[in-house]
Amino acid sequence: MLDRNISRRILLGGIGTGAALATIPAWAQGHSVHSGHGGSHSRGGPRIPAGFGELSGEIIDLTVGSGHRIVEGRRGPGIAVNGSVPGPLIRLREGQNIRFNVTNNLNADTSIHWHGLLVPFQMDGVPGISFPGIRPRETFTYSFPVRQSGTYWYHSHSGLQEQSGHYGPMIIDPAGPEPVEYDRDYILLLSDFTVLDPHFIMSRLRTGEGYFNRQLSSWTDNYPMSGEERRMWAEMRMPATDIMDIGAPTYTFLANGRGPTEGLEYLFRSGERIRLRVINGSAQSFFNVRIPGLPMTIIAADGQNVRPVEVDEFQIGTAETYDIIVTPGNAEAYAIVGESMDRSGMALAMLASRPGARATVPPLRDPPLLTMADMGMNHGPADNGGHLNHGGMDHGAGKEEPAAGASHNMDGMDMRDTSLLPPDVAIGPGVDMVSMAPVDKMGDPGLGLRDVKHRVLNYRMLAALEPNKDIREPSRLLELHLTGNMERYMWSFDGRMYSAVSDVPIRFAWNERVRVKLVNNTMMAHPIHLHGMFFELVNGKNAAHQPRKNVVIVQPGASAQFDLTANEPGDWAFHCHLMYHMHGGMMQTVTVVGPGGAK
Repeated sequence: MLDRNISRRILLGGIGTGAALATIPAWAQGHSVHSGHGGSHSRGGPRIPAGFGELSGEIIDLTVGSGHRIVEGRRGPGIAVNGSVPGPLIRLREGQNIRFNVTNNLNADTSIHWHGLLVPFQMDGVPGISFPGIRPRETFTYSFPVRQSGTYWYHSHSGLQEQSGHYGPMIIDPAGPEPVEYDRDYILLLSDFTVLDPHFIMSRLRTGEGYFNRQLSSWTDNYPMSGEERRMWAEMRMPATDIMDIGAPTYTFLANGRGPTEGLEYLFRSGERIRLRVINGSAQSFFNVRIPGLPMTIIAADGQNVRPVEVDEFQIGTAETYDIIVTPGNAEAYAIVGESMDRSGMALAMLASRPGARATVPPLRDPPLLTMADMGMNHGPADNGGHLNHGGMDHGAGKEEPAAGASHNMDGMDMRDTSLLPPDVAIGPGVDMVSMAPVDKMGDPGLGLRDVKHRVLNYRMLAALEPNKDIREPSRLLELHLTGNMERYMWSFDGRMYSAVSDVPIRFAWNERVRVKLVNNTMMAHPIHLHGMFFELVNGKNAAHQPRKNVVIVQPGASAQFDLTANEPGDWAFHCHLMYHMHGGMMQTVTVVGPGGAK
């Protein structure tokens, strides 16, 4: 079905893939299952099936092992939990005590991080911060009370294992009734698959950041830009198509471990209310999710209930979760489309009234382009639905913005002008870009979704369903800058890569109320994740109903703020959830000192 609807642009884009693979060493390659060849990493061990079973109870045994995966006829390296990718659905109940016995059958250390769960920091599963990791052939027992409900997931925090399949879904049922009614309960776990060894990907990103971005190499007159705009991007030495570091065909985008032609479907009867728990378990990808012909009602974000809000599309950053309610009508089937943010490919599933029913799959839309506003320049109103004026530059309050179409003045504009950064940002080879004047973009629906005709979610539309427990005014402001050198693939907070700050954590006092401002000085969106605690987005709602999340997307050339109550003692990871950005240095440790000074 997908092949008949895919655009000619993408079909043409596949030409030359074989030539690119010829430059990749054998150990890093995967191969077609029909070729009779396989790199040593892609061929070893058993075949790992897609999909997942379900586990529940007070004691759950999990085993991490290696093998190979076959997706859309292509073979690649795999790491499985209990033999599948994704790993099994873990279903718990709020209020129970759980014990996970995790056995490592890999030849390298491993770990499991319970993403979004409130746990003692020693159970958080981050090697080097909260525990030493799980050595080969050893078993580690995680034990903690289940203090919450909602949709979550788990994944490795060791090396680059998440890319190869070390992730799985988790549902925690509430101790009391659900705030919404529904007839069916489904999981849609989005992810990205590659035939390449993830260490090869990391090495290539560091030697040529655009290596896996096909749209950089197809930067032609086909893109709707004026000659003056092209000149501006050329002078800044930055392509407007640098949306995602890795896209198709390097990545195949998956739904519950299955490729777009591999037939994932969810059965329904007309008029039923279906709860779809959407989890972005990818290593490196953002998705724009829609179901053509069906509105979606958002009821939860990052596992936390929100006031229902109806939309037609939403962007989900890496590691975010959204729960939605849909009510299918009389159509035989509806397509669930998870289009990658760069629009190079899609994950696909079907709502089907009978097994095998299929809806028409929409073609991939034209790829988005970065604008001057994404460079932290020339902003219109801070919250105008994300549609930002291209004309002129606004370098501060009180300066009028030129009318649309006014001439652009490049004189004096230098995206590497580090004098624009505050003095506490470390200036060095890890910083090669500086947004001119980042502003709050909580009302921005995300790259590629600013001009669509239908309703698109943005953070300003979210409000907590249950009032927040702590609505004190923050006692201080902590400002952190997201910094990077895209050419060297170095990423950091305040110009300091994790290796340089591992002994200098961000410190919060016990029960301190802090407002954190994240300023994105780079030209890429970053999903920033705080372990161990929820924060409340400062999105224009009153303090009692600011939405609780544990991941926030900070748009290119933008800022985002959240309020935090530091009431979970211990050491916690704080990082960009784009896996290769985290391993490129964008990570720090947050330390919360407990009552009496103890962790």
